[in-house]
Amino acid sequence: MTELVTRAAPARTGILRRAAPALLGYAAVRTLGLLVLAVWSAARGKSAYTLLTARWDALWYAGIAERGYGHEVRLPNGDIHSDLAFFPLLPWLERLLAAVGPLSCADAGFVVGLVASLAAAWGIFAVVDHVYGHQGEGREARPWKGGGGRRVGVWAVLLWAVLPVGIVQSMAYSESLFTALAAWTLYAVLTGRWVTAGALALAAGLTRPVGLALVAAVWAAAVASFVRDRGAPAPDRARRAIGMLLAPLGAAGYVLWVGHRTGKGPLGYLAVQAGWRNGFDGGYAFARFVAEKFTSFPSALAGLGLIAGVAAVILLYVIGVRQRQPLPLLVYSGVVTVLALCASSYFGSKPRLLLPAFPLLLPLALALARPRLVRSALVVGGVAVASAVYGAFWLNGSGPP
Repeated sequence: MTELVTRAAPARTGILRRAAPALLGYAAVRTLGLLVLAVWSAARGKSAYTLLTARWDALWYAGIAERGYGHEVRLPNGDIHSDLAFFPLLPWLERLLAAVGPLSCADAGFVVGLVASLAAAWGIFAVVDHVYGHQGEGREARPWKGGGGRRVGVWAVLLWAVLPVGIVQSMAYSESLFTALAAWTLYAVLTGRWVTAGALALAAGLTRPVGLALVAAVWAAAVASFVRDRGAPAPDRARRAIGMLLAPLGAAGYVLWVGHRTGKGPLGYLAVQAGWRNGFDGGYAFARFVAEKFTSFPSALAGLGLIAGVAAVILLYVIGVRQRQPLPLLVYSGVVTVLALCASSYFGSKPRLLLPAFPLLLPLALALARPRLVRSALVVGGVAVASAVYGAFWLNGSGPP
């Protein structure tokens, strides 16, 4: 049975200084990715900055920031792509930055992405350092040994940075913003800051549809805490209840607003997503997409790669369960994974949709914390170079990430 860790965070001086190695390593990896992208794009006669700020979803977000909602694109096959599919927090921030400074909305999106990516890296470190930094405390002892929370936290951040789709963290997309809010929501839950957790989950729910995963994590943790601490003081119980009430308000508010605007009621947002041919079918369409890869060669190799990737994601989750990750982390990463793998469209974007599921990386971070530092550094360094090259190749391609 997984444990729910809600210890109060220990008082620490220089919390940013403690996270500094992780943040410096993260910044180095992302800088490498941007440099490789700049060189690759220049060789192809393209602008790396344009690729980061003015393609695909970034254009939709900037458009909402500039003119508000209401833009639609009708495709030749009759599908309607509406900007109502995009949640509002990132466009709001873009509009705010553009209003108070000389930046365009696209520029503001890039700045928000960069700042949010650092906040996400810090949040990931804080979560991991808190969970893994209490070894050898009687019943709190864990099966992992070696390195302590700080070392595991550094490796977790670096692993998130070197993901093959890590270049998205530097784009004017909402993934970095959502991951930052998610990480700090989970940290607030783990440290018993229920009102803060609810408020951050509310903001995350205004960022991406997968904010549902944070609502589930906050509610599961709160219910488990209510059951475990039945004799808790009334103010503590009230704070948990407030956190639970706040958590779904962002996502629910936007979905209900879309339903009112479209005149289709509570299901209006699903109708908007249907116009993009996106929905939830339990993974049937994705399974059929993978199966079709085996009808020819060499596409069969891609099919094998997809199966291996899905198997790896599931395996990492199972290992996390066996290593007794805290309940909110398991609920959060589980819901993110299910929503990503079981969406019925945009199969090439599934790795990007999994980007916020950072708890899946914790078993790998634990493994890297055990060997000698040089060996782990060489492994992650090699992956960072490969990720930078792949990110440049991917972003210079024809399809959206």
